Amino acid sequence: MAPFVVDDEDTTISSLRQTLCSESQPLASRFRALFSLKHLASLTPPTSQTLPSIYAISAALTSPSALLKHELAYCLGQTRNSAAVEPLRKLLEDRDEDAMCRHEAAEALGALGDVGSLDLLKGRRDDSTEEEVVRETCEIAVERVLWEHDQGRRGVEKVRDSDFASIDPAPPLPQDKEEEQSIDQLGETLLNTTLPLFTRYRAMFALRDLSSPPTLPTSTPAVLTLACGFNDPSALFRHEIAFVFGQLSHPASIPSLIAALSDLKEASMVRHEAAEALGSLGDEEGVESVLRGFLEDECQVVRESVVVALDMADFERSGEVEYALVPGEAA
Repeated sequence: MAPFVVDDEDTTISSLRQTLCSESQPLASRFRALFSLKHLASLTPPTSQTLPSIYAISAALTSPSALLKHELAYCLGQTRNSAAVEPLRKLLEDRDEDAMCRHEAAEALGALGDVGSLDLLKGRRDDSTEEEVVRETCEIAVERVLWEHDQGRRGVEKVRDSDFASIDPAPPLPQDKEEEQSIDQLGETLLNTTLPLFTRYRAMFALRDLSSPPTLPTSTPAVLTLACGFNDPSALFRHEIAFVFGQLSHPASIPSLIAALSDLKEASMVRHEAAEALGSLGDEEGVESVLRGFLEDECQVVRESVVVALDMADFERSGEVEYALVPGEAA
């Protein structure tokens, strides 16, 4: 296959980049621009728009919004492209940055399976002076990279096919060739704080996959089991539960998400993720009114998340195919 040519004059990328990087643009518009760029950056095989899209996403990392920067890091990790590695490393290494953003950078490096970042990830994992959420994320990211490159292990494991295209922080736990693990067994692993976080995350994503589609007989029981994770001592773990609920958009998750958002003592990264997950359920009765009640929350990342969540709720009701800007209408 001939190498693709980078087009520095692509008007679509230029327009999306302008919206994404503009602090005067509404946050919801910037998020839609971001997901448009993420789509273009993740196309397989790569196109002339791949690198310009990655560069455009990276350019917005100067934003003062921790919520936006954390989402930028997530999207870079989903591109499957090594061009995203350097800006993510810089973000992780910057101790003056918000811990939520640095955590997302570490998770993104794990999603990219970047072997060259192992020393950095291990160093942050083992640094007792590091933020707990960053240390825990680096622990998971190291294991994610090692798993990604262990072909023998990956070849033996029987992993259930997922409905989700995302590159997750951990693959789901493998299913036994004779009998799948029960929801109760996965729940025990999920909630066992003596196990490595990577193993518990694998149980989390196995339960997620048993929750989709919602017509599965395992769906509601798996969601209710996942909801027990909101009692975990790790804010990182609780935030990931909320993220999974955002992917699932299952009505059975609504009570626990509202409880997490409403808990003013909860970590902001958990509350923000709960708000965005509720946005994916915005067409369910009462959800939008709950979200509107937090538009003036004292925490900026929660307020901004609610703005994005309400825009997501509008999207859910609109019947649009993609939560993104239409190319050419970005500015």
